[in-house]
Parts: sequence; structure tokens; C-alpha cells
Amino acid sequence: MAAALREWQMLDANDLRASWSTISPRLVKVLTAGQLAAASGADDYVSSVVASEGAGEVMEGSINAVAFAGVAADGRSLDTLMLRPLITTYRALSSGATPPQALSAGRGLLATIVRSEVADAGRGAVGVGIAGRRTIQGYVRVVQPPACSRCIILAGKEFGWNKGFQRHPKCDCIHLPTTLVARNQGRSQLGADRFTPTTRPGTAPSGFINPRTYFDGLSRAEQDRIFTAAGARAIREGADMAQVVNARRGMYTADAYGRRVAATREGATRRGSFYRRERSLAEVRTGTRFARDRSDVRRGLPVFQLRTPRLLPEEIYRLAEDREDAIRLLRRFGYLT
Repeated sequence: MAAALREWQMLDANDLRASWSTISPRLVKVLTAGQLAAASGADDYVSSVVASEGAGEVMEGSINAVAFAGVAADGRSLDTLMLRPLITTYRALSSGATPPQALSAGRGLLATIVRSEVADAGRGAVGVGIAGRRTIQGYVRVVQPPACSRCIILAGKEFGWNKGFQRHPKCDCIHLPTTLVARNQGRSQLGADRFTPTTRPGTAPSGFINPRTYFDGLSRAEQDRIFTAAGARAIREGADMAQVVNARRGMYTADAYGRRVAATREGATRRGSFYRRERSLAEVRTGTRFARDRSDVRRGLPVFQLRTPRLLPEEIYRLAEDREDAIRLLRRFGYLT
């Protein structure tokens, strides 16, 4: 990324077309080299993991690192991908930005692209290495600080060998291949987990597999910034971190309880945890058995209709009369178990 940004400094805002024709091939060359370097270490890395778990290695072939270089993660050519920072610069200039401001906007996008594409090349090569070794049964997601809330809740989550690695731009989480998806048996801690995300020594192993360890290592200000003030408060009071983060994915407002409230659709679908909980409570309250699948519907059992909006944590704090009431509501809406 540093090499790419040095090339970007050669771009002349007063003559973008000519200067771009000079630096564009060099940018592609730099990114291609970074992708190749990231992918080249995958074979040794996966083999080291297999050896560390005391398993025999059954390889179907070696990783072809070249296949992960020279093309973007979404399949487009790097020439085309690298036009995006230039287009961003043009748009900024046409919107009235000064040349330094426009170049800064393009520079920021270039840094994101290079960082993401190099990381994706490494992850893609590791994924192929996992698939090509029959002793590897899956991988564990390892979170690298600094991280967003969506990545933090996935720390330590186990996936099958053929499960794709979801990521966002700038994501630097990694696969940790494992010979047995063993529900964290013998893997409750990584060396880095004993350090906080903000004070971890630079020489320590990098990565966290415990979301709560990561959260507890953050300052209160950082907790509030990453998870929102209300979300972080709910987590500190014992709420399930994944429920708090996922709840914000389906935010909406609704009229309920005599006022306008902030609610979420997360967990409120027929297969969602909140829906199932409400259905069970309704069965106890009414003595009625509600349909759980299509066969129950065909048998004539009534279908449960969820009419209660699931409140967000910040709405709960706004409505709660005191701490006890807040905890009761957090439990009522599935954030506390």
C-alpha cells in the first residue's frame, strides 16, 4: 500500500490524463506484486497449522499463487479497478474541491482498494489450501485489531472447509485452518487474547478468537464508538453481543406502546429467535399450540402472528423506568438470556 501511495503522489491534478497514463501501469504492477506475495505464503502457512495440530498432511496439490495475482477479487481486471480512484478525483474536482482535496479523496480510495485486494488474495489462497488438504476440516475466524462490530462478533466462529469468507473493504480478519472443527476444544485462547486490542505489544501474535476478550480490552469510549453508546451499555450489562450488533441490521420505526419506537426485524422472522420465543410465550398464555411448519398448517393448527415490535437496546433504555426495568426489557426482547 505504501508503494502504491508513493506512485499516487506522482499524479498531477492539473494534467490528470497524462500523469495517469504514466502511473497507472506501475500501480497495477505494485498491486499484482502485493497479491502474489500474500498468496505465496499460503502453502507454508496451512502446512504449519496442520503440523502444529499433530496431523498428517494429505495434499491434493500445491497452491498456484499466480492465479490470485493480476485480477480483482470480484473478477474484474486490475486496470479497470484502478480507474476508481481516478474517477473519484475527477468527481471531486467537478464538485468544487481543490486539487489537494480531490487527490486526497482518490488517495483514500486507492489505499482501501490495495489493502483489501492484497488481503483477499492471501485469504483466497488459504481457502484453496484448506480445500486441498483432506485433513483440514474447516477454519476459525481470527479478528485483527482494529475491527468493526460485525467482525468482532465473528471472532472464534467456526466454518466448514467449503464455507466462503465474508468480509468488507479493509477487513483484515484471517482464516485459522483447523484439522477438526471441535467447538473450540483446546482452542479457548490464542496467545494474543491475553493482550487488549489497544495495548497489545507489536511483537505478540496478532488476532482474537474471543469477542468478549476483545470488547473488554477496549476503552469505554472505543466500546461506545464501535457498538454505539446504547449497544455497548447493553453488552456491559450482560447482553448477548451478537444479538445487539445484529439487531441494528434490520432497524425501523414503529408505533407501539402509545409512542413512536425504534425497533428491529432481526430475529423477528418465523425462524428468528425472538419470533420463536414470543410464540412459545403465547402458547403458554393462551393454551394454544401454534403451527411450526407446513405439516402443522395442513393439520389445521393456527399460525402465530407476531404483533410485538422488537425494541432496540437504545429504545429500551429510553423507555425503562430504572435499571431493573431495563434489565427486564433486555431479557424480554432477547438481548439478555
